[in-house]
Amino acid sequence: QVQLVESGGGLVQPGGSLRLSCAASGFSFNTYLMKWFRQAPGKEREFVADITSRGQSTTYGASVKGRFTITRDNAKNTVYLQMSSLEPWDTAVYYCNAVNLNHGTNYWGQGTLVTVAS
Repeated sequence: QVQLVESGGGLVQPGGSLRLSCAASGFSFNTYLMKWFRQAPGKEREFVADITSRGQSTTYGASVKGRFTITRDNAKNTVYLQMSSLEPWDTAVYYCNAVNLNHGTNYWGQGTLVTVAS
């Protein structure tokens, strides 16, 4: 059974930091491109970052570049999103996404809520 389980969300003050984790199971994690998306209330889902299967390349959305860092640990089947200099507009549900273009498979986690407020 495929599972992506996000954790690490919560309430943080503006300027603070938070690290999200996404634990994967049920598929060959080390062959998947891993992505983070977010969706704020009343807005469309937005791309945050992605990392290639062996972690050799990363890409970031313009709104988070320089503040967020995506990493992965293939030995632990986990992808991380380190978020710093958080601002209220970073408030959203953050989703983990696994993609394998060769297999045509695409999996989503249930999301974890990040709230940035004083």
